[in-house]
Formats: sequence, structure tokens, C-alpha cells
Amino acid sequence: MASITGHLASFSLWSSSSPKFPNSSRFSCSASKSPLQHSNRMAYLDFPYVSPSHKDLMLDLASTLDTRLNSFLNPCNLPPDVQSYQNDTGTAHAALHLRSGLHSSPIDFMLGSWLHCVLPTGGALNITSLSAYLNSSTDAPNFLIELIQSSPTSMVLILDLPPRVDLVLNPDYLKTFYEDTQLDQHRQHLDKLSEVKPYFSSSLYIRAVVSPTAILVRIETERIEEMIETHVGPIAKEVLKTWLDVCAFGERVVGESERDWLRKRDDMSKSKTIEIDLGSNLPRLFGQETANRVLEALKEVF
Repeated sequence: MASITGHLASFSLWSSSSPKFPNSSRFSCSASKSPLQHSNRMAYLDFPYVSPSHKDLMLDLASTLDTRLNSFLNPCNLPPDVQSYQNDTGTAHAALHLRSGLHSSPIDFMLGSWLHCVLPTGGALNITSLSAYLNSSTDAPNFLIELIQSSPTSMVLILDLPPRVDLVLNPDYLKTFYEDTQLDQHRQHLDKLSEVKPYFSSSLYIRAVVSPTAILVRIETERIEEMIETHVGPIAKEVLKTWLDVCAFGERVVGESERDWLRKRDDMSKSKTIEIDLGSNLPRLFGQETANRVLEALKEVF
């Protein structure tokens, strides 16, 4: 469940994607049975439906986050039927992994997810997401990566450190987190590749909250595996390293008045994501009963 608005990770972006991806208002999963039967429950780290290089990248990023943040996080306490769930026909499957931060840590939560859905037109939609969010003890950016794939030759990559303050009013923030870290070099690198084109979300809200160095691209090639191994993977790992070193462990402290404002902003964004993005897409994909179960579990955490 994710939105690059900065708050959850996995369904919102594909719902507003370009015509090559399904539009949420018309989208439903095929009623035909998938190879996996209802009795098999899959975990987040299984990533059962994506390619080897795609899976390796997500496992590497998740392992890095877990290693660096483990002492700051609580165990995942989501119910088993929220950590892994599917629709009645077995054509849509999803997994969630959420670890909230300790009160003494700067981490709000870490959230990973994947979604697989058999498309009515054939093929399948696969989304993998990983995000980490900081609490109001700091105003440093959050981290988000999302890979959206609906065919073996097409992939959308969203990779960003979404800002949590107004960059116009805070030029030092822009310099510290985006200029001094040279994050834009990664976007520039991808922009030079002929297989890579800009990706424009139809959601104006999403466009309004990404950072100036956000990577939103569509990769069209028969060599998706090679692109992940050679370009996407190294860039994603470097951006995550920057977030860990400069944001999560940057020891940037804000005053109590700023904390109140940050808390209100973060809560508003999370609420918007749950109510608008997940509230509309989960029932469509998994049915109302499952959607209610997942949403209630997330609301307890947030």
C-alpha cells in the first residue's frame, strides 16, 4: 500500500497510472483460478510472483532496512490473515509486513508489501513496495520504492525520499537532503537510457508531494532483468543508503512546536491514504470482508 505522498505502500500508484495499467474505476481481477490454492499462505519475503532479479532486489533492500533499523523496531504484530490474504477466487494475493518504531526511536514504521493479481485480459499485475517513515522527532524525508509490472517487458519504478516540509520555505532542507546528497544524479542516469521514459501519474496529489529528485519512470525493454541488475538495483541501494545515513541516522532534531505540526501533517496523510486509496481499492480487489479486516488492522497501528 503505498503512496508517494509518504504513507503506506502498495495500491495507490497503480490505480492512477497511465493507460497501459488498469484504471481503478474499471479494474477487477479475473475470476479464473490461479495456480496457488487458498490453503497456501505466503509471506512478504516470499515475493512468489516476480522475476529472480526483482525478488533479489527487494530482499536485499528489506534485509538492509531490517539490519540497520532492527533495534529501533517492534516485531510485526499484524494478524496472520492480514499479513497474507487473497480474494475468494484465488486470483488476487497480497502480503503485508509492518513493524512500528519504538517510542524512543526516530522511526514511525517500516512497511513492506506485494500484490499479485491475474488480469481479465491475460497476464498479471505485480506490485512490490518497501517504505520507511520517520516520526515527529525529526523532519527528515521518508523512503519509498515501488516496482509495478504488468508484463515481462514493462515496469514502472517509483523511488523517492518524499519531503515532509515545504521546500520553498526551507531552502536548507532542500540543500541538506537533495542537493548535498546528489540524489538527482540517479534520475539523470536513468534519463539517459533509451529504454527509460518519464512516468506521469494522473493523480495531481501524488505529483504535488514527491521530491524534486524523485524517480518516476517507465522501463520498456525485453531486457527487464538486465535493467534491474545493472541500473535499477544499484540506484535503489544507493538511495536507501543515503536515506539511512542522512535521514534515519542524521540526528536532525526539531522543536516541540514543529513536532506538533509534523505529527498533524503525517497523520493527515496517513488518514487520506487509508480512506481514499485503500478504502476504494481493497474492496474491489479482495472483497469487503477482507478489506475491512485489513483496514481495521492498519488503523490500529496508525
